[in-house]
Amino acid sequence: MSISPPCYKQNRLKQLRAFCKAVETRSISKAGEALFLSQPTVSLQIRALERELCVQVFERRGPVINLTPDGQILYDLAKPLINGIDNLAQDFNSMAGRLESGELHITAGQTACMYLLPKYIQHFKKEYPGVHVKLSNNSGKVGRDLLKSDGVDFAVGTMAANSDDMVFEPLFEYEPVLITPLDHPLAGKKDVTLKDISPYGLILPPRELSTWRKVDKIFTEHGIEYAVSMEVGGWEVIKKYVEEGMGISIVSCLCLTGKEKLSATSLKEYFPNQIYGAVIRRGKFLTPQARGFLEILSANLFDESCQNKVASAG
Repeated sequence: MSISPPCYKQNRLKQLRAFCKAVETRSISKAGEALFLSQPTVSLQIRALERELCVQVFERRGPVINLTPDGQILYDLAKPLINGIDNLAQDFNSMAGRLESGELHITAGQTACMYLLPKYIQHFKKEYPGVHVKLSNNSGKVGRDLLKSDGVDFAVGTMAANSDDMVFEPLFEYEPVLITPLDHPLAGKKDVTLKDISPYGLILPPRELSTWRKVDKIFTEHGIEYAVSMEVGGWEVIKKYVEEGMGISIVSCLCLTGKEKLSATSLKEYFPNQIYGAVIRRGKFLTPQARGFLEILSANLFDESCQNKVASAG
């Protein structure tokens, strides 16, 4: 009597990859588009897994699919396997000390893209010139969706991005500062208070962004009125308008270079520091390229002191 060999099917990897992509996109059709397969093909691959394991992995309600408890267990087991196979060459090169190729994909908001990341990406490219770097300028829902679907390795953002399905690793901390023209009555004044700021018009980012909400919250909590003279998009534009004497503003010292024709004074007594770090999907498999870049960020090679920036502004 012969013993049948273990049932390792050649299409098992394809089935698991289709299943994982359907989980991440929450759609059979979107999974097919991502894998360049037809929707029926993806459905057949997932049903084959369900038949073999005698489970149901999805609750199907129209076009939207949700994981069952059994489906969650299968995803937790399958995702590391898929990542391991897909990154086999990169992992081998990394373990052999040859991080010479592959891809690194990061998403970040405009502030991090402009002021925080350039020096670190330049350093990474010098260390690993063969790695292709993709930097996406996204924030809010777009950035979160990219993280959840594994469209990027990780994001660089603020603590506000933290959630149950994301892990936040703090790396940088920046003070809030008041910026004014050099000839402004508050220029160079130590221990500026909210009452000192109150009579002057503020230039802030658009109302729907978090900066406005933070400013409103702090002034309201202290029972002090304030006025917004202009809504302006982008820190470079805000700094320019302040230089031109059109108002004053409250910014993170991250956006200061020390070369602006501005006076800058710390407001840390009133406003919390802004913390930036890496935002990673919980359970995410990090490629050697991603781990290498995070190590460079963690070293804070180019993190200049905010005190120096404040003192040198203007």
